[in-house]
Amino acid sequence: MDNKAEALKRIEALRKELDENNYRYYVLSEPSISDYEFDMKMKELEKLEAAYPEFADSASPTQRVGNDRNAEFKQVRHRYPMLSLANVYSIGELRDFDQRVRKDVEDKVQYVCELKYDGTSISILYEKGVLAQAVTRGDGERGDDVTANVKTIGSIPLRLRGGDYPASFEIRGEILMPFHVFNELNRQREDIGEPLFANPRNSASGTLKLQNSSIVATRKLDAYFYMLLGEEQQKTHFENLKKLHHWGFKVSKHIQLCDSIEEIEKFLEEWDKERLALPVATDGVVVKVNSLVQQEIMGSTAKSPRWSVAYKFKAEQALTTLLSVSYQVGRTGAVTPVANLEPVQLAGTTVKRASLYNADAIAALDLHLGDMVYVEKGGEIIPKITGVDKSQRHPMAQPVAFITNCPECRTPLVRAEGEAVYYCPNDVGCPTQIKGKIEHFVQRRAMNIEGLGSETVELLYKNNLVKNTADLYELKVPQLIPLERMGKKSAERILASIEKSKSTPFTRVLFALGIRYVGETIAKNLAMAAGSINKLSAMPLEELANIDEIGGRIAASIIDFFSNPAHQMLVEKLKNNGLQFEMEEGEEIVRTEKLKGLNFVISGVFKQHSRDELKLLIEQNGGKNAGSISKKTSYVLAGDNMGPGKHEKANELKIPIISEEDFLKMIE
Repeated sequence: MDNKAEALKRIEALRKELDENNYRYYVLSEPSISDYEFDMKMKELEKLEAAYPEFADSASPTQRVGNDRNAEFKQVRHRYPMLSLANVYSIGELRDFDQRVRKDVEDKVQYVCELKYDGTSISILYEKGVLAQAVTRGDGERGDDVTANVKTIGSIPLRLRGGDYPASFEIRGEILMPFHVFNELNRQREDIGEPLFANPRNSASGTLKLQNSSIVATRKLDAYFYMLLGEEQQKTHFENLKKLHHWGFKVSKHIQLCDSIEEIEKFLEEWDKERLALPVATDGVVVKVNSLVQQEIMGSTAKSPRWSVAYKFKAEQALTTLLSVSYQVGRTGAVTPVANLEPVQLAGTTVKRASLYNADAIAALDLHLGDMVYVEKGGEIIPKITGVDKSQRHPMAQPVAFITNCPECRTPLVRAEGEAVYYCPNDVGCPTQIKGKIEHFVQRRAMNIEGLGSETVELLYKNNLVKNTADLYELKVPQLIPLERMGKKSAERILASIEKSKSTPFTRVLFALGIRYVGETIAKNLAMAAGSINKLSAMPLEELANIDEIGGRIAASIIDFFSNPAHQMLVEKLKNNGLQFEMEEGEEIVRTEKLKGLNFVISGVFKQHSRDELKLLIEQNGGKNAGSISKKTSYVLAGDNMGPGKHEKANELKIPIISEEDFLKMIE
């Protein structure tokens, strides 16, 4: 570009064109250019905006790609509380609702019926036609500011269309993960050995709370909007929805005005079946009084509007054949039965398997091979068997008997008294457990060794290069290069990451060992109490059980782990390879009870210590850390730039706010 004027002209033209194409693609489902053309125009705009930062615009289409900066979400008070809807489950309850409405308004009533989308609620503020702030439901009074993440969602306009919108207003909607995105995401996670997401609703909610908006952008979330809030509105809810669509918001096409319960019932019957063909999850129909004046007359309770209810569809059920039962072994040796089913359509997906949980669940269902079983999802994607049609059972059908030997190594299974789960006790010889322990050991929250996904671990095990976690530290580049999809650079990167892991602190090393029942928090408590692996392994049962949050079951598991000669050899090998098995100098645990019984919330930036150091000091002196303020909070430890939401909440609950200096005096 020869001059700024030309650059600005081109930037504005590209923004307008990309906004229009984005609207056509996400809202109208009528794309006007190819994905490639769209991407090329986006890249051109990105280059121009980088070259001319003075023309930055928060509503530019380039804001949808997100960024890789991590940031804590700040709490924001809703201008209008985000209430929950009261649920009804039958036409009788719906008729009761209708009678209450007619009694309150004493006039003709018209209802709007809308599909109830099963996602995560969002409230978005628009100022002068531009997206200004997006906040989650939270507790209904306050939520998290997720503006950067919401800007990545293509169906949410950054700048409104038309010009007749209010100067300032809020809009409420539901953010969802479409079924095809959810299924593809789970396929990718399965490929790399990561745990699968349970359902699209939880996936959408979890994605929205990620602190890296560039990852959110890849998740392809969608959104539907259903409510306008502010001083300037139409006379009816239905007219509001038409305005929202006019301004560029994605509003469901499946909305109907109804003058009677009979018309509502017809809508319910139709969509109880038709919703299964939709690309996103729904779990009911919302029925709202259409007139805003009548809504105001009826008002709200502390929890719910009195002018609206949600009719919940019964959890979808299907009848199919139980073909067989297979058994999966986890890294801790727990054996989980899985029902293999004749494929059946259920809530938009094909179901082939269902969890049977444990032997007691199988016995309670009285399952027989070949049974016709009822499979249900409810609000979940992972289905469950809820019953058996015994009238269709073949007289020669064999009952499902829980296996007695490990399906991987044939070792006899054990079941501890009082527990529902069977375990394979051969944790040092069972292939699945060995590979599972290695995958657990290398994960980010443990040793954080990059490049070792489940496929690579499988290759290392199959080629007899590793038989336990300590073997990782004996690997050499020439051993890795011949492996499938492995080159010299990849091998060098993996070994560099393995070498780097030797500096991982003791608390995470202890977690990485994979001792049954010892998660991250428990590992931290054990490390702080013992200070070293030597002391921990020598602790008697009673002393272990008295450590904070440990108790008898976990203490017994720790004793069992360290009494196994194979585990003792493993720890010794890891020690010899340079792993950290004691708290570092300066991190020595001087346990006191000065803060016993006190709960702290930390907020802000501090001068003498980092937040992590302050958390450690709290724990070392018997206190507990919490992420959010509640009635149980004893003190808020505040530094510079304390979050205004936390400050307000502390004052509201009359919780003392102390400085870093005040805190250090408490533990002197």
